[in-house]
Amino acid sequence: MAAVDTGVVTGFEAEVAPLRGELLAHCYRMLGNPHDAEDALQEALLRGWRGWPAFEGRSSVRTWLYAIATRACLDAIRSRAARPGEVVVDPGLLPAAVEPFAGRGDDLRLAFIVALQRLPARQRAALLLRDVLGFTAVEASDVLEISVPAVKSALQRARAATADVVGSDVVEPDDPVARRALDVYMAAFVRGDVDALIALLRADAVLDLGARGGAFQGRVECEPVLRDAVRSAEWSMRPVVRNAQPAVVVHHDGAPFGVAVLDVRRDGVARITVFAEPRLVDAGMAGHEASVQE
Repeated sequence: MAAVDTGVVTGFEAEVAPLRGELLAHCYRMLGNPHDAEDALQEALLRGWRGWPAFEGRSSVRTWLYAIATRACLDAIRSRAARPGEVVVDPGLLPAAVEPFAGRGDDLRLAFIVALQRLPARQRAALLLRDVLGFTAVEASDVLEISVPAVKSALQRARAATADVVGSDVVEPDDPVARRALDVYMAAFVRGDVDALIALLRADAVLDLGARGGAFQGRVECEPVLRDAVRSAEWSMRPVVRNAQPAVVVHHDGAPFGVAVLDVRRDGVARITVFAEPRLVDAGMAGHEASVQE
């Protein structure tokens, strides 16, 4: 094995270090899952390290690394699609692969992430490269290895499919409205105050419990499900931020349960997305945790 040039390694790591967080967020947007995003980022950094000696500076290091990360994600999407036994669930539900991410920014909100995952891979990449990262059509063409007209066509379709998915009336996690909604939500479960919980919901609110639990549309459908949940166990919750939205890490009868993410609007809670996955309780604690009570 050839000796490793420590100068090359040090130079590459120095360039990567300040970009790692945003590259991970990009991989998450592409893949919708923090674990898959971390794997894709590691693959991208390995490719970047191998190619670093030949990097000629024709673009910025940031642009070069984003191109490598995008290609790594596209490879991961192709690999995921080739797995046998993939199950297509109700399109009204959160895609099974999507999990919450400890980050801020409108382009990390769950509604946008879900909309991205429902796009074909090239449309997804074209939208992120052009509208989120600001790549030119020519640069996006080079990354995706398609013509400029094909990039423009993919972008047009992606924009149409994701238009207004986040909405203009979203409330930031540190807004007093969001803080109050989260306080009421947690207190309702802990104290068994079902009426306070139901009063939080908009008339058209959605309760999404995933493929195993189903989705419930409207306050009338959500109410009996939430009443049963509140009365069925002892709950403890800790406020956090996930996908730039107020959220709670949940314990059920003393055991890790999962994470619930709230879509808070000025006129009430529009959506509660529940990730009933115990391993998510400790996810994001190192370096990415952001409490709404900070």
